[in-house]
Parts: sequence; C-alpha cells; structure tokens
Amino acid sequence: MAEPAAPVLEVRGLKTVFRTRGGEIHAVNDVSFHLEPGELLGVVGESGSGKSVTMMSLLRLLPSPPADIRSGQALLGGRDLLAMSDEELRAVRGAKVGFVFQDPMTSLNPVFTLGNQVMEPLIKHMGMNRAQAEARAIELLELVGIPDAKRRLYQYPHQFSGGMRQRVMIAIALACDPDVLIADEPTTALDVTIQAQILELVKELRRKLGMAIVWITHDLGVIAGIADRVMVMYGGQVVEQAPVRELFANPQHPYTRALLKTIPRITGARESRLKVIEGQPPILVEPLKACPFRARCEYRHAACDEANPARRAIDGAKIGHGHDVACHWQAPAKAEMANA
Repeated sequence: MAEPAAPVLEVRGLKTVFRTRGGEIHAVNDVSFHLEPGELLGVVGESGSGKSVTMMSLLRLLPSPPADIRSGQALLGGRDLLAMSDEELRAVRGAKVGFVFQDPMTSLNPVFTLGNQVMEPLIKHMGMNRAQAEARAIELLELVGIPDAKRRLYQYPHQFSGGMRQRVMIAIALACDPDVLIADEPTTALDVTIQAQILELVKELRRKLGMAIVWITHDLGVIAGIADRVMVMYGGQVVEQAPVRELFANPQHPYTRALLKTIPRITGARESRLKVIEGQPPILVEPLKACPFRARCEYRHAACDEANPARRAIDGAKIGHGHDVACHWQAPAKAEMANA
C-alpha cells in the first residue's frame, strides 16, 4: 500500500496574542492542523473564534505590535513560515501561498488599474517581463470568468461590480500557481446569486488546478457543498475536526451541534423555528484554563470548570487525520444523535 502524501501545510501549536492597554488577548490558543495536497479544508466558527487570525498569523500579515506570535510552527514544503526572515516570507506570499481577503470592495488599490495589480506578482515572483505578464494576466482574468479580459485589464476597480472584483482577487491569488490558497470569507460581502457563482468558480478552478484550499467561513451551508474536511474553532482553538460528511452526520462537540441547529430548515409546509446559541463568546484576556464554551453549553459539568479539554480521537485515527474533538462530554451514539 502506497504511503500517504506528505501534507502541503502543517501547523503545530500556534499561539497568537494581541497586546492591549487592558492586557493580552489570547486570540489563537495552541492550534494544530494539516492540509493535504488538493484538499479543501473548511474552517468554521462565529466571529471572534480565531479563524482569520490563525490564517493571517501563518503569513505574518497581522500588524506587530499589537500582534505577537508566541509559539508554533507552520511547515510549508518542510520550511517553517514562522521562522523565515521578512524577505524570505515576502517571496512566499503570493508565490507559494495565495490569500483572498474578505472584502473585495477594499482589497484592490483604487488608483491602479486591475492589469497592474494582476501583473505585479507575475513580474515580482515569476520574473516575467511586462509583455509576458500582460498575456498571462489576460489568461487569468479569462480563467476566473471575466469577459472581454484584454479590454478590461486596463480599467480601474470602481468600474467593476463586487462579484467581478472578487474574481479579480482570486485571479491575483492564483497568478503564481501557489501550492495553497487561503480564502477568508470571500463571499460574505456579496449577494447570494454572486456567492453561488464564486463557489462554482472555486470548484471549477480546484478541478483544473488541483491546489489545496483553506476556506474560512461562518456559513455551514457553504462548507457542506465544497469542503473535504471541516475544522470547527471556538475561543481561539480547534474544538472539533472531521471529514465533512462525518461532521454533519455525527457532530461530537456541543458547539458544533449548536451551530448545525442554527441552519434554517423547512419541515413540511411550515418553517421550523430558527435556533440561536444563547450567550456570548468568551473574552480571552487570560490563557484558557477551562472549557471556553462552558458558559453556553447545555452539557456542562464539573470537569468543564476544572480543565480545558485536550483533543481526543473519536474513530481511533491520529489526531487531525480522522474525527477528533476537544470536549469532556461524551456524545451519544449516531442513532441517538439523529433523534436529538
């Protein structure tokens, strides 16, 4: 039997804090995960759960100060991103790791043409001259579905709709054929029709290019349609991780179960009542010494106040490679879960 391929990205024990006048905010707490070649990893959780800060920490995109990456490794092709010099990391950004930011309305520079912005990484990282970069930029815009790409290459961002700007952002992220594409809630600012178009575009690009993707979102419906594996975050840490079908069929963490219940459903001829998760996320001014979800959890018991649970495997696989959860509570069997 062939050995499994080495992860394209492996993160170990990442911790990031923000230094403020009121003390330190422990935004990312001992996060570990991996990304397989060609895999799409969905990262979910509500606002403040640490999704974006985790991924931006990998490329040191957070302002420092106040951000401080205290510990961890982020291995890309065997090299630790967190140990690289600024110059080495600049060579990685865009070339090896592409990043699509959340808001297409503010991510593009309004005073430069789209052509200049798409061509910049091609000239900088790929060593192309301007004529070569222009030809490749036209190919990229066509790849992401922008019509009349040659003419539109020299238009400005304000001449494009939000959906078209997001397509341009994806084109820029793909320019240098990166090993990993990180998409930080790229459809949040778009209407549902455009969201669907962007999701279909990403599926098609993944089929054509075979790159590994990290997709950050709060929308479990999106994750169900595109992800291979899901990582659920809460309180700056990973609380559950599983293949997408397993997570939806057999959620093990109370927070994951609560998130799934918030998805609108229609039962019969009448809409079911929309569920909410009562309470607020924790304010992470101190290191986690207890379960961060305990104040909102219907299954809370004494152990939850005494220790922050470590991740444990559900299916016997190595942590991060099957189904694992960070919870003191033992979820019921699948048959019982279906009736819960």
